[in-house]
Amino acid sequence: MPQHSPAATARFLTFEGGEGVGKSTQVTHLLTRLGDCGVPAVRTREPGGTPKAEAIRSLILRGYSEPWGVGAEAVLFAAARLDHVNQLIAPNLEAGHWVISDRFHDSTRAYQGLTGGVEPKLIDALEELALNGYNPELTIIMDMDPERAFKRVAQRADKDGIAATADRFEKEDLDWHKKLREAFLEIGEKHKERCVVVSASGDEHEVAEEIWDIVSSRFPELVVEAIA
Repeated sequence: MPQHSPAATARFLTFEGGEGVGKSTQVTHLLTRLGDCGVPAVRTREPGGTPKAEAIRSLILRGYSEPWGVGAEAVLFAAARLDHVNQLIAPNLEAGHWVISDRFHDSTRAYQGLTGGVEPKLIDALEELALNGYNPELTIIMDMDPERAFKRVAQRADKDGIAATADRFEKEDLDWHKKLREAFLEIGEKHKERCVVVSASGDEHEVAEEIWDIVSSRFPELVVEAIA
């Protein structure tokens, strides 16, 4: 297998999209393909990824921060992201590991910014502070009609034999989630050099193949790794 320096192999990818679009499933598929290529990769998520960030995740998703308003939520997300970047993302990238994150800064722009109405200046300032220069090289935006996504979440809950409990954001009404979808599409359109919008409505394996084609085209060294 070809040897590469950590600086040459480390990549930072993120998955974004609304509730129930299958991000976690596709992260799993991508990690499997990377493993097949012998690429060291770390899976993480937002909010979360580190103990401190996971504590903030619990606070937000249980709705405890909701009375403080979306501005405060944006600040909490930034605090979690700062720890996430410094304690997990940066060290792994510097060690030559790929980092694949289920959500990152685009979620704050979509949820609290474009959908929640937080001023862009505040979002920009929090993003600059939290990212500390570690920007994703590629972002896959999973797109699906919110009505279909909610049905998928309910079906999965029934299959697993558990009650579907809506978190802080899942409980918002359909119009809110339609606005959220448009927010992600707007981000994808604005940042075409980094973002690729993928329809999440098809078979998960077909979607996984499409994503792999996107990733391997963006990073040709993967093809070399796979055939070595």
